[in-house]
Amino acid sequence: MSLDPGVRALLDALEQLDRPPMSSGTPDQARAAFRQLTVDIRQPSMIIPVAEVEDLTIPGPAGLIRARSYQPGTDDDPLPTVVFFHGGGFVIGDLDTHDNQARRLCRDANAVVVSVDYRRAPEHPWPAGVDDAFAAIRWVADNIDRFGGDVDRLAVAGDSAGGNFTAVVTQLCRDLGGPALRAQLLIYPAVDFAAGGERYPSRDEHAEGYFLTSDDMAWFGSHYIGGVVDGSPDPAIVSKLSDPRISPIYGELSGLPAAVVVTAEFDPLVDEGEAYARALADAGVPVTAIRFDGLIHGFFDMAALSPACAEAADRTCREFARLL
Repeated sequence: MSLDPGVRALLDALEQLDRPPMSSGTPDQARAAFRQLTVDIRQPSMIIPVAEVEDLTIPGPAGLIRARSYQPGTDDDPLPTVVFFHGGGFVIGDLDTHDNQARRLCRDANAVVVSVDYRRAPEHPWPAGVDDAFAAIRWVADNIDRFGGDVDRLAVAGDSAGGNFTAVVTQLCRDLGGPALRAQLLIYPAVDFAAGGERYPSRDEHAEGYFLTSDDMAWFGSHYIGGVVDGSPDPAIVSKLSDPRISPIYGELSGLPAAVVVTAEFDPLVDEGEAYARALADAGVPVTAIRFDGLIHGFFDMAALSPACAEAADRTCREFARLL
């Protein structure tokens, strides 16, 4: 299928800006640029209404973790609770850049959403973010009465890097004494740092021109996990790339909660996201896998720019709500 016209217009507009590639700058520069593309251009009319939003802090392994809760304000009681991990390649993104995505989940899945501002690389490389994510899900479970109130409907969700954390945390919860999770939502997740383009051709086929680039992914990975030595991969880094806490596709997948896995046709990550969905299904996990044709990485926050993105985000939430 051809690229969606609304997405094509967005990519053309970004090209006109002629910005330097993310990989040529610093993490702080990348964070500022990403906020410009998300927070700064967001008009009041674009903000999805929910009943209540509250900033809070969660005890973490290295201090307090910032978080934000969203209440849908419906008459249903109790409600499901969804812990949400934002994307951004483990380096960029925060509560504000993903505020509307959390709001969408809250409204369209009719759930209390707790968005988690985990520690980011390179200041806090792996496994700092994973440790924060796991601590957050456990704390929310222990305080479920403060949120949706139904411990049997605790779920986890995330996009991109947050999808990686979602996949990792579900395995940790199963292996390390809970909490039990009802469902998981993985939005164009990154799940395999050990394999390359030979296993996942989409990494090469969509390496340039579709918002997320191969250079971006290499830059994110070098900050999150480690870099190179004298032009070659550091052997100490290579040896841990298949650790399931980095690449969850190499973990034991049986006994995990039901999943919705969504991917986009023109995303470098489409092949590995679909591979993870198949691996979950092969392990006996109930999976709903959806590829949205004509769309790119990041579509979940592009509803205002494209009817196709809006419908994809709506369907994603509907499928997830079914599991809750």
